[in-house]
Amino acid sequence: MLEQLLDLVRTGGSHRIPDLAEALGTTPEMVESMLEGLERMGYLKRLGKGCADRCAACPLARACAAGGGGRVWALAEPET
Repeated sequence: MLEQLLDLVRTGGSHRIPDLAEALGTTPEMVESMLEGLERMGYLKRLGKGCADRCAACPLARACAAGGGGRVWALAEPET
């Protein structure tokens, strides 16, 4: 299921945790746990404590699933 979650994240855009949970057939709590696990394994990185203070300047603010207060993860850059 971790690979499925990573595939969903790789599609780009922003995703709400409940939507990811529904797509994976699991609970939001499980998705949060999996996101944290993928972060620990180096596949994802957490971007600050959210982006609420940056939303006003963000061109994607209206389309963002984080909604100005959510936690935000991004794919980690591969180490070379």
